[in-house]
Amino acid sequence: MRYFVHIGYKGTNYFGWQRQPDKLSVQEILEDNLSKIFKLPITIYGCGRTDTGVHASQYFFHMDIEKPWNFDLFFRLNRILPDDIALFDIIPVEGQPHARFDAIQRSYDFFIHTYKDPFLSESSSLYLRKNFNLQQMKKAVELLPKYEDYRAFCKSPDKNEHTICKVSSANLYTNSSGDRIRFQISSNRFLGRMIRIIVRKLIEIGDGTLSVDEFESHLISRNTPSKILPAHPQGLFLSKVSYPFLDLKPKAKFPAIEDSGYWNNVV
Repeated sequence: MRYFVHIGYKGTNYFGWQRQPDKLSVQEILEDNLSKIFKLPITIYGCGRTDTGVHASQYFFHMDIEKPWNFDLFFRLNRILPDDIALFDIIPVEGQPHARFDAIQRSYDFFIHTYKDPFLSESSSLYLRKNFNLQQMKKAVELLPKYEDYRAFCKSPDKNEHTICKVSSANLYTNSSGDRIRFQISSNRFLGRMIRIIVRKLIEIGDGTLSVDEFESHLISRNTPSKILPAHPQGLFLSKVSYPFLDLKPKAKFPAIEDSGYWNNVV
């Protein structure tokens, strides 16, 4: 039987989702603990990769379990998982859907703060800038759904079969004092470091070192910029994953995502 498992995690202590040698990952923690519970090797398949330090307020993985269990897996797994990984739902699914390949849309939020705050340091990226030009940043954000080829904003474009991403929405928000910024983007797929690279370009637009026209020229030409630096990872959250057969509201209560009244559209 195949199960989809709905989780959330704070990525501060992990080298991303994917298991890798000699580096602690979210996948490793889950597989090791599931294997202990079932007393046999369990392999899980995630809905996508996240970079070191990146968070997920909603994430899905799937696993195949041969025989039904006769204990409270939800309680037992949550009890032994570390505090920065939470299990929300275990969902039996028909057939063999894949957590990664069958997702039809993913949404990410990226948070920036422009003043030093120890309580934001692990969940928002610090850029000590004053007076970002939010209107110019907004103009660049509005361009994103108009283009489909994001080759210019990919760390390693040639590793992909193609670089087409159908961005369905992109928005820029700020708080009332203008010292916190939230970038939100949804697409059917994303490329390696794509969001962090876009955010870094938006920051350059905001501080006047890159124009909106130059930003758009990358989308038009599809040429990789000579300097391709990603934004800091800790501001990035995978915040929503949707499937044709499964569309759940996120359960992680990260206040900056939950409190819609805090954020205003940049106009």
